Amino acid sequence: MRDDARMKMTMKTDECALDDVACARRAGMEPSQPETPVEVLDEYTSCASMSYEQRMYGFAFCALFGVMCSALSSVFWTRPTKFATLYSMGNILSLASTGFLTGFGRQLKNMFHGTRFVATCVYLGSLIMTLVCAVELKSFPLTMLFLAIQWCALMWYCMSYIPGGRTMLKSLVKACCGGSGGGDDFF
Repeated sequence: MRDDARMKMTMKTDECALDDVACARRAGMEPSQPETPVEVLDEYTSCASMSYEQRMYGFAFCALFGVMCSALSSVFWTRPTKFATLYSMGNILSLASTGFLTGFGRQLKNMFHGTRFVATCVYLGSLIMTLVCAVELKSFPLTMLFLAIQWCALMWYCMSYIPGGRTMLKSLVKACCGGSGGGDDFF
């Protein structure tokens, strides 16, 4: 008799293994709703599981080494591969540092939000092209061109976080370049 009970129990266990949803329903539990990709991204890219101190250490580490890489790159300005690699690595680390403060998922959402979308795409594209031109093509003029585009896109992106920042930057560029209408009204 015990063998029959074991056999029935084994069959039920095997059925549950094959159909977890049906097994959960028989046990009186309903399966949870599938998570959306945004919820999964937030769970794995947020810093909520990190303590405040850990997030500050992550921010400080990335910011410090980002600034150090960018500053050290100026020593190698005549060697496009080293220059572009160090400068771009510095930008990546600096960008990652703010992820520790806001959470990486939220930072990605903010980066690709409305008014920042174009600046983010141009910035990331020029960052990649800077590395490609330096490492693969070994072209100093192209590296410098994409580096200038990268820098301008980064400034435009950063100004989007300051209320009136882009307007101020436009006025400053007009004033510096001798454009009409912005020189006297800047301050």
